[in-house]
Amino acid sequence: MQATFDIVFPVQEKSKSKRRSGCPVSICLEVFGDRWSLLIVRDMMVRGHRTFKEFLQSGEGIASNILAGRLHKLKAAQIITSETAETDARSIHYRLTEKGIDLAPVLLELLLWGARHEETGAPCAVMAEMAKNREAILGETRRRWQNRDPTPILPPFAKQPTGNHPGSRQPRSTRTGRPK
Repeated sequence: MQATFDIVFPVQEKSKSKRRSGCPVSICLEVFGDRWSLLIVRDMMVRGHRTFKEFLQSGEGIASNILAGRLHKLKAAQIITSETAETDARSIHYRLTEKGIDLAPVLLELLLWGARHEETGAPCAVMAEMAKNREAILGETRRRWQNRDPTPILPPFAKQPTGNHPGSRQPRSTRTGRPK
């Protein structure tokens, strides 16, 4: 006996009515449930990145297929938009939307929290200055977005140093004064 089905069920992305819960944190995690999405937004917001190539070369090591997927996901969530570059019609520039730039306070707090509680390559003096001047940093971020100014707010951070965090272990040779 052979069964046939005339009904085709289309695959759809999660609609607003199919959310896990109504919790705002849960809903945000559905949009940004991975590190890559927030790092792309960070690169747009504070480093002035606009092109696929700039995101690939950001130093985070994202694979091109993952990057393409996250850019698509961020566009679908209306966090970013894409437009043809004015100087080269073959080039696509990504830009934060109003919804995307509204993430600036969240990213600033994540940046400051990470620098305060984890070992990072962020210069302490820069982080201290940012913590004291949150409103000015947020205002400048929004101004640059409005004016389409790609000038980075922050320089790229150095690779994570080893042994400089208060809770980190020193190499054995440093602790004992003798080589291993």
